[in-house]
Amino acid sequence: MIKAAFRFALKAVPRPLLIRLSYAVRPVLAALYRGDRYEDPIDGRTYKKLLPYGYEGRQRENALAPASMSLERHRLMWLYLKEETDFFTAPKKVLHVAPEQCFYGRFRKMKNLDYLTADIDSPLADVKMDIHDIQYPENTFDVVFCNHVLEHVTDDIQCMSELCRVLKPGGFAIMQVPLDRNLEFTDEDPTLEDPEERKRRFGQYDHVRLHGLDYPNRLRKGGFTVKEVNYQEKLSPALFERYRLPEKEVLYVCTK
Repeated sequence: MIKAAFRFALKAVPRPLLIRLSYAVRPVLAALYRGDRYEDPIDGRTYKKLLPYGYEGRQRENALAPASMSLERHRLMWLYLKEETDFFTAPKKVLHVAPEQCFYGRFRKMKNLDYLTADIDSPLADVKMDIHDIQYPENTFDVVFCNHVLEHVTDDIQCMSELCRVLKPGGFAIMQVPLDRNLEFTDEDPTLEDPEERKRRFGQYDHVRLHGLDYPNRLRKGGFTVKEVNYQEKLSPALFERYRLPEKEVLYVCTK
């Protein structure tokens, strides 16, 4: 019953409204799914199972942690930031594009961060922003997060260039995307408007491209120096499974 309702909500409820509704149901879901098989490293809660997540035939089991609303990729990024950076301790000015629920409240409360969120329509955003033309001067931010956004925009390399422009030298950016490792080159068509054809070709009705193995080179075209981090190599298989992290997901950590 819960799984069916969750699948229906993902399909039928507009995302801004879904974000607002999730705050009401999270405590209930966390209590129902309480157990000790899986652990969310973001808040330390443990579960007998996690919620499924994905759209129309692409759902993944044990993907979404009920209390924090974190997905596999979020938990991976959290561990990287915690274990490999000074993000949680050093003073930093942060730009977070399309802020994820699992991070938003926590980052907002961190006293070392000057934290700004931006989006076209997210209810979590401080400012409305089109990342094709960012309204801030160059070298403004120490950290930039822009995850699962570049598959939606008209010109991803232009957006990368803008994000690089506002990043300070010595800072870093993390910009993850859905990536198909069977594609040598990114498949894209920003002019394609048919939702069904977009789903077939790019995996989701509102995507205009599916990035391939050339993704880090596209980031370099935008001006970044790219470090590819395979965090799976740093954890035991048992811990990797307990945290339910994404297999074969490389973190693209960008600097300039």
